[in-house]
This record gives sequence, C-alpha cells and structure tokens, in this order.
Amino acid sequence: MSSYSGVVVSDQWLQGQFTQVELRSLKSKLISIKNQNGKFTVGDLPPLMVKLKAFKEMYSEDEIRGILGDQGSDFNNEIDFEGFLRVYLNLQGRATEKSGGRKNSWSFLKATTTTLLHTISESEKSSYVAHINSYLGDDPFLKQYLPLDPATNDLFDLAKDGVLLCKLINVAVPGTIDERAINTKRVINPWERNENHSLCLNSAKAIGCTVVNIGTQDLVEGRPHLVLGLISQIIKIQLLADLNLKKTPQLVELVDDSKDVEELLTLPPDKVLLKWMNFHLQKAGYKKPVTNFSSDLKDGEAYAYLLNVLAPEHCSPATLDTKDPNERAKLVLDHAERMDCKRYLSPKDIVEGSSNLNLAFVAQIFHQRNGLSTDSKKISFAEMMTDDVQTSREERCYRLWINSLGIATYVNNVFEDVRNGWILLEVLDKVSPGTVNWKHASKPPIKMPFRKVENCNQVIRIGKQLKFSLVNVAGNDIVQGNKKLILAFLWQLMRFNILQLLKNLRSHSQGKEMTDADILNWANKKVKSTGRNSHMESFKDKSLSSGIFFLELLSAVEPRVVNWNLVTKGESDDEKKLNATYIISVARKLGCSIFLLPEDIMEVNQKMILTLTASIMSWSLQQPVDDAGGLSSSADASPAPSVSGEDESSSLGGDVSNLSVDDAASDTTVSSQVDNEGSPMPE
Repeated sequence: MSSYSGVVVSDQWLQGQFTQVELRSLKSKLISIKNQNGKFTVGDLPPLMVKLKAFKEMYSEDEIRGILGDQGSDFNNEIDFEGFLRVYLNLQGRATEKSGGRKNSWSFLKATTTTLLHTISESEKSSYVAHINSYLGDDPFLKQYLPLDPATNDLFDLAKDGVLLCKLINVAVPGTIDERAINTKRVINPWERNENHSLCLNSAKAIGCTVVNIGTQDLVEGRPHLVLGLISQIIKIQLLADLNLKKTPQLVELVDDSKDVEELLTLPPDKVLLKWMNFHLQKAGYKKPVTNFSSDLKDGEAYAYLLNVLAPEHCSPATLDTKDPNERAKLVLDHAERMDCKRYLSPKDIVEGSSNLNLAFVAQIFHQRNGLSTDSKKISFAEMMTDDVQTSREERCYRLWINSLGIATYVNNVFEDVRNGWILLEVLDKVSPGTVNWKHASKPPIKMPFRKVENCNQVIRIGKQLKFSLVNVAGNDIVQGNKKLILAFLWQLMRFNILQLLKNLRSHSQGKEMTDADILNWANKKVKSTGRNSHMESFKDKSLSSGIFFLELLSAVEPRVVNWNLVTKGESDDEKKLNATYIISVARKLGCSIFLLPEDIMEVNQKMILTLTASIMSWSLQQPVDDAGGLSSSADASPAPSVSGEDESSSLGGDVSNLSVDDAASDTTVSSQVDNEGSPMPE
C-alpha cells in the first residue's frame, strides 16, 4: 500500500486554516496557471480566483484585481503557494462580510467545514466527551483510555489512530463497521493508522455524514475543529435515528391526513423533532412556535412547558414562576434529570442558545418519553406509507451517494427531494460538468408547478444526451414522484459516473468507452493472476453470495488487507453475513467509497455488486506501480492498462465527460410504462 504525505505549509497558523483536501486542491489549481517559464505572478491570480467555487458568485475578475491593487500588490511579482493562500483567505473574509456571514443550513448534516474561523466550543467538547465516556466506557479496547477528561485535549489525541471514531460510528448505527477490520494494536504504523481513518471516513459517508472537506491526514493530525465536527455529526445521527415513521410510527399523530403524512416523510430528522416539540407545546398551552434550537429556547420557557406536559409528576411551579433565565434553565435540567435524561448541556448553554447541544437535549427527551399515543389504526396507516425493503435499500444507496458528491443541497428523502428537479441538475452538473443550462433552471423554493416540470424536462434531456435509456419518460414523471422511474434514472446516473471515472483512470484507453464487461473481465483476471480459481460469470452470479470471490479480489489488489483467519466458507446464511460485512469494511479500509449493505452481497444484488467491483477497480487503478514486486496497477490484468495519479479521491465521483454506454452486461431501460414489480433491471 502506498504511503501518504500531506501538503505542508511552513507557516503553521496558515496551514491550520485549511484542510488537507483544500490544500491539495488549491495547490493543483495554482500549478495549473504556471506560465511558460514555470512561474506565476500576482497578475495571474484574478482569472484563477474568479473560477474558484468559493468566489464564483461573489467577485468579478476586475473586483479581485482592484482588491489586490488596493493592497499595493505589484502584478509582476512572483507569488508562492503561501502568498496565494493568504490572498485566498483575504478574499474569503471579504466574501463572508459581503454576504452577511455564513447562512445556517436547513439540515444539520450539511455542515461542511469553514476554513476561516476554527474556534471550537468547549461546551460541545465536554458534552461529546461525556457521550463517549458513557457509550464506549466498557469497550474492550478503549476502556484502557477512558474516561476522557473534557478539560484536556485527550479526545483529539485518542482520535488520531482512528479506532475511537470507528467505534463511535458503530454506536450511532450498529453494524456499520465490522470491528474485525479495525487495526486495534496499542502501537500502529502509519499505514494501519491511515487505513483506520479511511475506514472511518468512508463509513461516516455511509451513514449520512458530510465529509467532503476532511481527509485522512486531517484526522491523523487530530485537528480539533474537524474531529469535533465529525463527532458532532455522528452523535446527532445516533440521537435522531428514531425520528422517522419507520422507526417510530407513532409520529403519525403529529399530522392530520395522508397529505401531511407525505410531508412528514420528507422532513429531515431535526425538523421532525421541532414538529414533535411544537405538537406538545401546543397541547400545553404554549403560545409561541419554536422554529429553531437556539434563540427560541434561550429563556427556558418552552422547555418548562414541554417537560410539564411529558412528565407532570416531576414538574415544579417554580420553573415558570422564576424570572431569571439562568435559574429556570437549572430547574429545567433538574426536571429532566428526574426523568433519567442524559445531560447534554448546562444552564449556560441553554441561555446562550447552543443549537447543537439543545438539539441533542431535545432528542434525548424524545427518546426518554415521546408522549405519543399508540393508536393502532394510525400506526398501521403510517406503516403502509413506508417503502418495501428493496426500495428502501436502493433509496438509501442513492441518497448516500448523492450526499457524498458534495453538492450544495443535502438529500433527506430521494423520492421527495428530487421531484423539483434541482437536485438532479446539481448531480448531473457534478458528474458531467457543463451539461446543465443553469439559465433555464429554477432554484427552490419553487412555487409554480410548471417550473418544476421545466427542471425535470432538462434532467431528462441531459439523460438522453448521455445515452441513458429513457423510453417514453417525461419530466412530469419525476415531478409526480414515480419511484420506479426515479430509481432507474438514478442507477443509470450512478453507473455513468462509475464508468466514466474508470475510463479517465485508464489513460491508455484511447477514447474507448468503459463497459460493465470490462469491469467483469478486470476482476476475473485480477483474481486469476494470484493463482486462485474463483470466477465471476456475471454480476448476478449466485456463487458471489459466499463473499469468497470479493475477498480474493481485495487480497489481489492489496495482499495485506485481508486476514484469512477471519474468513468463513460462506456456506450458511450466518457465514455469508460474516463475510459480507467483512468485505464492505475491508473495501472501505482500502479507500473505496461504497454504499451497499451486507444483504446486497448475500442476495447478489446485481447493481450493488457492480458498484462494489468498480470501486475496488477504481482504487486499484489509482495505486502506483511497485517495481519491487509489491502493489501494482492493473497492468497485468487489464486489456487497457494504466495508472493515473491525477485523481486522489477514491470515491466514485470525478470530473467526467459525455459517455456512450455499452449496456451488454446490465442494461437498464427506463419507461413510463413500467408495471412490473421490483427493480427495473431485467434478470
């Protein structure tokens, strides 16, 4: 496995303002504008800066030139990387002021890292440390390091080897990581540490975290704002896991009719929590609606009303009688403690309006006592509204994949969120830059129905340009929320992205398009090259359910990554499940960004099997050739071999261009006449 070193800046403060992902990206941008003499000057900066995503809509080239001129810059002077970073920070600061500060996102998970102010909240750190001590205190490996002291930086030091973050992900969503794949020695080498962080970041994406601006090197360094931001997302996912109709069908009590139930299905979990809180506050006679977890909760009154209606046996009249917000906040927390609620915040945090800690506290109250009825008729209606297992699994995969691409909008429910067309346009622009005509697109909120249809018509038009099979499909089919058509379109979009990335990595392909058959052949040749006999007939080959082929493939691309002592024969369902969970964690540990579940391997889900194989191939193609006989590229196993070091990301999202797809191995035709049950992919 190749070693990794980050971009180093001599000024430590300056380096601390950027993540490694950002530093690598900015360095490559600067190198791209070198003139014929291999130099770059201040005068070269304006046309470069104006193209950067951070400034595209903020400045014109002349404005940037004016700012540099006002600072007395000589446009003929050479500029080094550090000087470039200082100019970037200066423009970023001005942009923040210009826009009135960073706007709060509509979803707590769309919390990509700011690089301007890297302050951390000591209250949040203390709360998260208490959470970790509580949930991981008995962990066989971590108990030697716990409890952590919130007054120190022990949290960030312990996070440096990746074990803590991996374990925390499993607390949030049990079973996400096969803990057999975590490197848990007391002293681990740089490779093993990097593997743990790759496993952590790829698994975090697979539970819905936004990690676009975080790299493994950032976690190795234990950078406080990034570690705390990631921990915050993981804990919130854990605390909000039950705030949906599937886990808590009693939530149907919050709405009156089927239309409202559909709306409830589309809400992100933090909004469902607010809706639940307001439902009880209204019953309690509280007049003001709570619209956020910050300013609306500062005086503590809403908490007092909420707890009085949920646990009247513990209520105290003094809570509402007192005029001092600090005293009321203290009484609120005393009331919650009598209900056995965990303390995620202090009276000071309530008064200061800490949104993250208030959200955690309200979620804890919900878990302890949600106060909802168990009306069997309503609950059975809610259960009818949720999707079948296969549909839910596919929706989950595409949702996580879209969110991993780093588009501006966070997806909570694919079927509802894509209906206005905007998110699909964002994804298309990401995987095939330049295909979207943004002048003809309408940004949400969209009140006029025909604007949604226009967006979706453009989506279909681009799909046809990319050679997707879209028989008798119109934009209105997406607007109407036809689930089968939406899933089929998203599969073609994801597959296009996969094939195009692989084509770009194989630089000797001479323009030849990548096909499903190429991926199949590569995998078989790779396994055969190690002297093993496993073979995959197709992506729906039932023998794949044992998991042995994929373990041999992973071992072929990186021999040291599979511990064969942990592998079963894959004969019984239990043995297949063990192998499947191990395969997914080992692939993520290598650096593969995948979103399938163990059941997809056990049941040989053709689409997910293709994505798994392609992701392993993608990782392999990005590795340098080891002349000493170690890790090599696919040169010995691919008809069009190459190694490209240009794309450092191992996720299946990269710069792509138009692709004509050979559908020989897994054709997916989308038709508005689809009537058959299950997946649109033919057997």
